[in-house]
Amino acid sequence: MAKLKINYVNSKLQNNSAVLKYGMVILTIFLICIFLPKQPRFRYEFQKGKVWNHENLVSPYNFAILKTKDELDKDRQQILKTVQPIYNLQASIGKEQIDQFLTDIAEKWQASQLDTVEALNIEDYKTSGVALLTYIYNRGIMSLNNRYQIKGEDAEKVDPTASNYNFTLMNDNLAQQKNTADCFTIEMANNYVSQTLAKSKKITHKTWLVDVLRNYVTVNLIYNEPLTNKIEQTALTNISTTRGMVQKGELIAEKDKIINSDTYQKLESLKKVYEDEAKISGNQNYVILGQFLIVGLAMSLLMVFLFFFRRHIYNNNRLLLIIYIVIISMLAVLSWAIAIQIPSLYYIPYCGVPIIFRILFDTRVALNIHLLMVLVAALFVPNSYDFVFLQIMAGLVAIYSIKTMVKREQFLISSGLILTTYIIAYIGLVLTRNGSFHNIYWSELIPFIVSVGLTLLAYPLIYAFEKLFGIVSDLTLMELTNSNSKLLRELSLKAPGTFQHSLQVANLAEAAIYKIGGNPLLVRAGALYHDIGKMTNPLYFIENQKTGTSPHEELTPEQSAQIIISHVLKGTEIARRNQLPEVVIDFIRTHHGTTRVDYFYNVFIKKNPEKLVDETIFHYPGPIPFSKETAVLMMADSVEAASRTLKEPTQQSISKLVDKIVEHKLMQKQFTESNITMKDISDVSEIFKSMLMSIHHVRIDYDLSKNEESD
Repeated sequence: MAKLKINYVNSKLQNNSAVLKYGMVILTIFLICIFLPKQPRFRYEFQKGKVWNHENLVSPYNFAILKTKDELDKDRQQILKTVQPIYNLQASIGKEQIDQFLTDIAEKWQASQLDTVEALNIEDYKTSGVALLTYIYNRGIMSLNNRYQIKGEDAEKVDPTASNYNFTLMNDNLAQQKNTADCFTIEMANNYVSQTLAKSKKITHKTWLVDVLRNYVTVNLIYNEPLTNKIEQTALTNISTTRGMVQKGELIAEKDKIINSDTYQKLESLKKVYEDEAKISGNQNYVILGQFLIVGLAMSLLMVFLFFFRRHIYNNNRLLLIIYIVIISMLAVLSWAIAIQIPSLYYIPYCGVPIIFRILFDTRVALNIHLLMVLVAALFVPNSYDFVFLQIMAGLVAIYSIKTMVKREQFLISSGLILTTYIIAYIGLVLTRNGSFHNIYWSELIPFIVSVGLTLLAYPLIYAFEKLFGIVSDLTLMELTNSNSKLLRELSLKAPGTFQHSLQVANLAEAAIYKIGGNPLLVRAGALYHDIGKMTNPLYFIENQKTGTSPHEELTPEQSAQIIISHVLKGTEIARRNQLPEVVIDFIRTHHGTTRVDYFYNVFIKKNPEKLVDETIFHYPGPIPFSKETAVLMMADSVEAASRTLKEPTQQSISKLVDKIVEHKLMQKQFTESNITMKDISDVSEIFKSMLMSIHHVRIDYDLSKNEESD
């Protein structure tokens, strides 16, 4: 894997001081300890319907058996049935409505013109109306509450009084037990008025009086919800949360036996008693200290690994910050899930962590961080062995399945492999313990499916990390190597010869880096963009000249050399203007290293044999290559350009050409800063020779030193 490069432009974390580094480590440990659950852990792990895998468990002391949620709900329902709703009598309502009736009836009588039809006595209507309203309000008018009625469509058919219920009527602080059957609803009151008047002989216009009285029938028994709720809550607090006792020395769970509902409830009760006792008798500070030691050890091991094996990450506080953010976030999510007691902790997309670190960094970093995080999490989750086994297996597959990210479909392939691993590992664990397919709970595979689906969120997170921290992942390199990108299309239009040269260099360098080990996507991206500076003056480079006439004939050797050299500086400017990553810009800066433009240097010497030469005019500014990838690109660039000068390419001529160019670069000490060995260089040379045998393009013949002009 290539050494990771970071774009440090405007970086607030460019200060890689030890104080900041270890300050972040301590802060990370502190935050993780804050998020992790604080209660002491019950030493036994169990699940209802599963086999008890421990030794026989005998009760260490007397304790009460907690009721299940269903049992408590049933008790609550029973208690609530014994609580009668409270209603308040509003005596003033009846008086007000009767007075209003007496006030309004004369006007309504006048408007109806009943006295003009026949001799009618209004007093009879007043007397009858007042008598009816008085009786109704004395008996009471209320609205029935559905909460206290018997539910069911056929309830009233089975029991005509099913819709009625007892209640307590409060009247001036005096309580009276009543039933809704003794009272009216508004509908019942209106019916009573209609039926009573139908039997009256004094009232001629019964319908008119019924319609009038409807306006004065309203509720006077008001449901007192706050007081009713208060009484219910008082009753609920008296519910017992336990049922029965387990005596000291009593067998609770037997080895290799299925944990049934009764045993499970005893185990849950013992677990709660144990944890409550530990909270009371144990020292909470010691629990925190233990967590600090565990998390501190894990973080220390991570830092040791980075120090010895990934020094470029260890020395970069920006990269360390990414690692700490992901670790803290994942453990915080785990702690939150434990706190709210989600049905299964396997809903959490743990495999997203190794995927993120594999794409952003490399396999070993991803594997080490994933192992440490799983081990820390195992201290706080139930069934620790199952959790560790499943997460490590799935994490390994997640890392291995994206070894080389060259296609987007690998995301889905990786997800499918992770899910398959989860399923196989889960079935294997069940069969190993129970020896039967009947004990496989297929519904428990649902959390794995959800987890794998959530794992796909790792990919937008990777994009966010790249943008926020300037990291270049394989995903970004894939986008950059698309020949239809804006910058490469511009290169192909303005300097088509250079574009074709870059494609050939990319093929050579990519094949070579596959052979000696490195990042093929990185070297391909660097090769495609290494000569973009030639777009500014394309005709000054021989591969873009359409005729044999060269514009260099009108320039001095010094001017020509500066134009050739300037393509490196201009390429760097173009790349930064188009926001190419620094890791790609490094290829532009280093592909000529500090070599000399020998062709124009020799022309200058020939024309000015006695003049003192300022060699800096003819040297590229550098720096020299500082990685395998940049070193391979330098060799590929030179041999591809030089191979075009061969009139009759043969195995012997190509081999001689490659050896000569590579030897020349070694003599100029261009590879002293890169981590490439002589064995690597030899392998690269053989790859170049083999691939160049298929190239038959011939350039205008010129001296070997001229290849610097077109590099």
